Amino acid sequence: MTLHADATAVLTGWTPPDAEQAALREHYLRHLADHPDGMWRSSRPEHITASALVVDAGRERVLLTLHRLVGTWLQLGGHCEPGDTTLAGAALREATEESGLAELKIDPEPLQLSRHLLEAGGCKDAYHLDVQFLVTATAGTDYVVSEESHDLAWFGVDALPADLDATVAALVRRLG
Repeated sequence: MTLHADATAVLTGWTPPDAEQAALREHYLRHLADHPDGMWRSSRPEHITASALVVDAGRERVLLTLHRLVGTWLQLGGHCEPGDTTLAGAALREATEESGLAELKIDPEPLQLSRHLLEAGGCKDAYHLDVQFLVTATAGTDYVVSEESHDLAWFGVDALPADLDATVAALVRRLG
């Protein structure tokens, strides 16, 4: 199965939690149906991305990155790469690369979808059709700051940073 086919299957099989998420899912599926290259950053004006809300084992804290280009606290994640075979695998790869954490466990069902315009970097003026997964740190929580970040930090789910992106706040609220 190709990454494109996996993304289509994941989104088709996912039950969105509300009407807004259902509309986004339909948009993503139309994008994939219309764009054989829709998984790659070269697809414009939109492309699928994969991200991870990393939580500790008790789901009391979330690991966020102070993104170097965007300058705000975000979940970990990014573009799909040619070696990725599943959308969840791409999110897990990104979480591992950006945090240095080992033994991460991913829930294969999306937690949330987020369509957002990029205003910086190589994809400026393109939309990310982000599929956001829940990832649990099952071992130590000592992270390593990657070159993509100014900083990484654990935040209590009830003590998030003031300059948090609104879609990330909504993502954390979905932890229930």
